[in-house]
Amino acid sequence: MQQTLVPEAGVGTTEPSRRPQVVTAVAGFVIGGGVIGMLWALSGVNAGALEDAQDACSALARVGTIPDTTDSPGDRTVAVLAPEILHRMTAARELSAAAAAASDTYRPLAEHIDGVSRMVFSLHFNEIAGQRHLAQAEQLCTQL
Repeated sequence: MQQTLVPEAGVGTTEPSRRPQVVTAVAGFVIGGGVIGMLWALSGVNAGALEDAQDACSALARVGTIPDTTDSPGDRTVAVLAPEILHRMTAARELSAAAAAASDTYRPLAEHIDGVSRMVFSLHFNEIAGQRHLAQAEQLCTQL
């Protein structure tokens, strides 16, 4: 008969430590989670800002044709605007401001829509600056 020797527990049977593997796995998990969280947070801000800017442009388009009376400075061809036009203009201004607050990329759009809203709410359609803001806002909207 052949005799096999089995070592006693704790004698000559040292397994390599798994501590480096565990530390590496935990560090990888923490770093990966941080990167995923950062990307998720950044993508949500920009996506919301783009949607707000697009919605602002849609609201501005739904305002309709804004009269241009710059050729006749004393004439205000429209004395009163329908309430829905004023509500849409307010929506365009607020949505563009929300987009600009989320991302500076949309700040020029917000500034031009604000200039248009000031012209519309004051009923001074002969303001050259207001008409210029309208043209710039419409141009920026086509680029979204």
